[in-house]
Parts: sequence; structure tokens; C-alpha cells
Amino acid sequence: MTAPTLGILAPALGPAAWLVIAAVLVVLAVVTVLCVVRARRLDRLHRRTDAARAGLADALERRGTVALRTADDLATATSAGPPDAPALRAAARDSLAACRAGLRTAGAGLDPCEAAENALTRRLAAVDRAALPGGLAGELEDADQLVLLARRVHNDAVRDTLDLRSRRLVRWLRLAGTAPAPTYFEIAEPQERRTPAAPTPTAPTPTGPSAPRSAVSGTGITG
Repeated sequence: MTAPTLGILAPALGPAAWLVIAAVLVVLAVVTVLCVVRARRLDRLHRRTDAARAGLADALERRGTVALRTADDLATATSAGPPDAPALRAAARDSLAACRAGLRTAGAGLDPCEAAENALTRRLAAVDRAALPGGLAGELEDADQLVLLARRVHNDAVRDTLDLRSRRLVRWLRLAGTAPAPTYFEIAEPQERRTPAAPTPTAPTPTGPSAPRSAVSGTGITG
């Protein structure tokens, strides 16, 4: 529509029509601003999820490496080695292989990694850490805590991303584009190991002449 045409139609539009046009323009402007804001925030959340996923992969890889060293230490503890050392070594290798394929590859499923990590957690729970060298036991404990922290950070990022992706405006206008929806990483958490508290010493009950005399109920002294 050319400018002369608009000039011819403009006098024919009444105040109500101009109000409708102004309202439509305002709505379009608001929707455009909302789309831009939501798209940028969604992009930041996806980047945050990717970073959390990489951090989780690093934490799991570190625990798998420490578990391999633990299995080697258990195997060399005696001449024959304890029976759980080969099983622990196999679980650690399966964990490293599955999580490298699942967490380092975009769009890959996490089910194999979760299953391998749960198996490794069970094997590590059966290890007597008091029999390990102090440095190795402390490193294994730190690796467990790092996995717990990395998993929580990852799942928090996934929760926020999925919450924004579920909004109507994001779904209707497909603001997420072709980015795959992130998924939670669920594994069994290692049981907390607490040192049993020492029993509280009790004071001995005094006996003999110095013992306090208890009142005898129901009796009295008559003169």
C-alpha cells in the first residue's frame, strides 16, 4: 500500500479505528519484546545446562578414576587380592565408558550412564575404606561429594530450563528451536558415613556413709 493510498484512507478512519490499530501495535510490540527476552534467557539456560553437564561428566570421570586406583590397591593388599577387587575394577571401567558416551555426546541418552554409576556406587559402598591408605580414602570421599554436588547443580539447571520451555509462549512460537530438551540425571546417592559417637561416661553412684539419704515416704517419727 503506497503513501497516497494511506493518505486517502486515513480520513475515513474514525477515532475508534485508530485506537484499535494503536492497541494492536502495542500488543505486537509487547509480544516481540517478550519473545526476545524469553529467547535470550532460554539460550542462557541451555548454556548453563551444557556447562553443568560437562561438570557432571568431569566429576563422574574423576570418581571412576579413583575407583580404579582403589581396585588396584585392594588387589595388591594381599597376594591373591580380595574377591571384590575385580568386580570394582569392572564397574569403574563400565562407568567411565558409559558416561563418556552419554554425557560427552550431545543428545545421547543417560540411561546407560545412570545404570553404570549405580552399579559403581554399590561396589564402592562395600569397600572398607578404613583399610585403604589415608590419602586414597580421602580422595575417594572427595570424589563422592563432588559427584553429589555436580549432580545437584546439573538437575537444578535442567529444572529451570524445562520450566521455561514449558511456558505457552515458548511452546507456541517454538523459541527453543531445535535444541533438545535436557533430562535429569538420577542415581543413588552414596550413604553418608558417620563415625559412631563415643558413649557418654556416667558418674558412679555414690555408696557408703557419704551417699545422700533419700526420704522414706509413708513413715514418720513419733515422740
